[in-house]
Amino acid sequence: MKKYIITAVLSVLSVISVAAQAKKDAKISGLYQNYIAIKSALASDDANKASIAATKFIKTSSEINNKAVSEAELNNLRKDAKIIAGSKNITAQRESFHKLSDNMIGLSNEFKLSQNPIYVQYCPMADGSWLSDESKIINPYYGKSMLSCGSVKSTIK
Repeated sequence: MKKYIITAVLSVLSVISVAAQAKKDAKISGLYQNYIAIKSALASDDANKASIAATKFIKTSSEINNKAVSEAELNNLRKDAKIIAGSKNITAQRESFHKLSDNMIGLSNEFKLSQNPIYVQYCPMADGSWLSDESKIINPYYGKSMLSCGSVKSTIK
């Protein structure tokens, strides 16, 4: 009888642990969605929308438990996003997006950011990578002037 009780308790704890992990991932997924909004705004040459999306990114990052993502990682993400949020200069926003993208790519290697595939894309002209939720190249570094410049370097599933 004790054996069954112990097994039942361990099963319940296992389910609780999985549910807690899903919650952590949901907040991190929200961060990824905010990142995609920044990328889309930059690709559309819209500095104002990029600023608004970066502000949402910062808010979402403050809701993530620093036991899931280290405080140092969160600070790096917030630092880059604050520059984007505080600037109306799209060139400055794109420079910070380089660093933000590098940090998000690092995060994507640690956590499942999306249920769907994530594409790591690269623009040789900007010498920069970014994450995308679609394989079609929509370049955030040059926007409309070179919207399709780049290629998919890898896929995260």
